[in-house]
Amino acid sequence: MKVQGSIEFTVTERSGDRVVSVMAIQPGVTNPFGTVHAGATLWLADVTATVLVMGEKEMAAGIQGFPLAISLNSHFLANQREGSFKAVANFVKKGRTVSVVRTIVYGELDKVIADVTTSHVFSA
Repeated sequence: MKVQGSIEFTVTERSGDRVVSVMAIQPGVTNPFGTVHAGATLWLADVTATVLVMGEKEMAAGIQGFPLAISLNSHFLANQREGSFKAVANFVKKGRTVSVVRTIVYGELDKVIADVTTSHVFSA
Protein backbone atom coordinates (compact mmCIF):
# COMPACT_ATOMS: atom_id res chain seq x y z
CA MET A 1 0.00 0.00 0.00
CA LYS A 2 1.31 3.42 -0.94
CA VAL A 3 0.22 6.47 1.03
CA GLN A 4 1.06 9.95 -0.15
CA GLY A 5 0.19 13.45 0.99
CA SER A 6 1.14 17.05 0.53
CA ILE A 7 0.92 19.72 3.20
CA GLU A 8 1.18 23.39 2.37
CA PHE A 9 0.23 26.59 4.17
CA THR A 10 0.84 30.32 4.03
CA VAL A 11 1.91 32.65 6.85
CA THR A 12 -0.55 35.54 6.53
CA GLU A 13 0.48 37.61 9.57
CA ARG A 14 3.79 37.78 11.44
CA SER A 15 4.69 40.07 14.33
CA GLY A 16 6.81 39.80 17.45
CA ASP A 17 4.00 38.32 19.52
CA ARG A 18 1.65 36.64 17.01
CA VAL A 19 1.80 34.52 13.87
CA VAL A 20 -1.19 33.50 11.76
CA SER A 21 -1.11 30.81 9.05
CA VAL A 22 -3.77 29.45 6.71
CA MET A 23 -3.91 25.93 5.24
CA ALA A 24 -6.38 24.97 2.53
CA ILE A 25 -8.08 21.62 3.02
CA GLN A 26 -7.17 19.51 0.01
CA PRO A 27 -6.72 15.79 -0.71
CA GLY A 28 -3.08 15.79 0.45
CA VAL A 29 -4.04 16.65 4.06
CA THR A 30 -7.10 14.45 4.48
CA ASN A 31 -7.42 10.98 5.96
CA PRO A 32 -9.36 8.05 4.43
CA PHE A 33 -12.56 9.44 6.03
CA GLY A 34 -12.22 12.74 4.18
CA THR A 35 -11.45 14.92 7.21
CA VAL A 36 -8.11 16.58 7.92
CA HIS A 37 -5.50 14.18 9.29
CA ALA A 38 -4.47 14.98 12.88
CA GLY A 39 -0.82 15.01 11.78
CA ALA A 40 -1.50 17.74 9.21
CA THR A 41 -3.32 19.81 11.85
CA LEU A 42 -0.47 19.34 14.33
CA TRP A 43 2.14 20.16 11.68
CA LEU A 44 0.32 23.42 10.86
CA ALA A 45 0.23 24.37 14.56
CA ASP A 46 3.84 23.36 15.26
CA VAL A 47 5.39 25.16 12.31
CA THR A 48 3.29 28.28 12.96
CA ALA A 49 4.55 28.27 16.56
CA THR A 50 8.13 27.75 15.35
CA VAL A 51 7.86 30.79 13.06
CA LEU A 52 6.72 32.84 16.08
CA VAL A 53 9.64 31.68 18.24
CA MET A 54 12.12 32.36 15.42
CA GLY A 55 11.20 36.05 15.49
CA GLU A 56 12.71 37.89 12.55
CA LYS A 57 14.87 34.94 11.44
CA GLU A 58 13.86 33.22 8.22
CA MET A 59 13.73 29.44 7.95
CA ALA A 60 16.59 28.02 5.93
CA ALA A 61 18.49 24.75 5.88
CA GLY A 62 21.38 24.71 8.36
CA ILE A 63 20.57 27.95 10.18
CA GLN A 64 22.03 28.42 13.65
CA GLY A 65 19.78 28.78 16.67
CA PHE A 66 16.75 26.91 15.32
CA PRO A 67 14.00 26.54 17.98
CA LEU A 68 13.46 22.79 18.34
CA ALA A 69 10.13 21.60 19.69
CA ILE A 70 10.74 19.62 22.88
CA SER A 71 7.12 19.17 23.93
CA LEU A 72 3.80 19.18 22.07
CA ASN A 73 0.46 18.90 23.83
CA SER A 74 -2.57 18.81 21.57
CA HIS A 75 -6.30 18.63 22.01
CA PHE A 76 -8.22 17.89 18.82
CA LEU A 77 -11.74 19.20 19.35
CA ALA A 78 -13.35 19.13 15.91
CA ASN A 79 -12.61 18.57 12.22
CA GLN A 80 -13.94 19.39 8.78
CA ARG A 81 -13.82 18.21 5.17
CA GLU A 82 -13.51 21.42 3.14
CA GLY A 83 -12.52 25.05 3.39
CA SER A 84 -9.41 26.01 5.32
CA PHE A 85 -7.79 25.97 8.75
CA LYS A 86 -6.30 29.08 10.37
CA ALA A 87 -3.59 28.69 13.03
CA VAL A 88 -3.02 31.56 15.47
CA ALA A 89 0.13 31.32 17.62
CA ASN A 90 0.82 33.49 20.68
CA PHE A 91 3.48 33.29 23.39
CA VAL A 92 2.66 31.87 26.79
CA LYS A 93 6.31 32.51 27.79
CA LYS A 94 8.96 34.09 25.61
CA GLY A 95 12.33 33.03 26.98
CA ARG A 96 15.96 33.30 25.97
CA THR A 97 16.41 29.52 26.05
CA VAL A 98 12.94 27.97 26.27
CA SER A 99 9.72 29.45 24.91
CA VAL A 100 6.16 28.16 25.26
CA VAL A 101 3.55 28.87 22.59
CA ARG A 102 -0.19 28.27 22.47
CA THR A 103 -1.58 27.81 18.98
CA ILE A 104 -5.30 27.62 18.31
CA VAL A 105 -6.36 26.10 14.99
CA TYR A 106 -9.69 27.42 13.73
CA GLY A 107 -11.96 26.06 11.02
CA GLU A 108 -14.84 27.65 9.19
CA LEU A 109 -16.87 30.20 11.19
CA ASP A 110 -13.99 30.34 13.74
CA LYS A 111 -14.83 26.89 15.11
CA VAL A 112 -11.97 25.67 17.34
CA ILE A 113 -10.41 22.61 15.71
CA ALA A 114 -7.35 22.15 17.92
CA ASP A 115 -5.65 23.71 20.94
CA VAL A 116 -1.91 23.04 20.82
CA THR A 117 0.78 24.05 23.31
CA THR A 118 4.42 23.64 22.30
CA SER A 119 7.70 24.20 24.10
CA HIS A 120 10.78 25.14 22.07
CA VAL A 121 14.45 25.20 22.99
CA PHE A 122 17.06 26.95 20.87
CA SER A 123 19.62 24.57 19.39
CA ALA A 124 23.26 25.51 19.15
